[in-house]
Amino acid sequence: MSFFAEMWMFMRVRKKFWLLPILVVMVVFGGLIVLTKWSAVAPFIYTLF
Repeated sequence: MSFFAEMWMFMRVRKKFWLLPILVVMVVFGGLIVLTKWSAVAPFIYTLF
């Protein structure tokens, strides 16, 4: 969790808030990849794409 706190401090101090949507999309796609690997939800997620 220290990575996220440090990233938030970086964005706040340097006014780089445009990085926030990029990070959110990366986390969402990472979560989808994890779900499709070990889950019974995989066939339903594949239909989204």
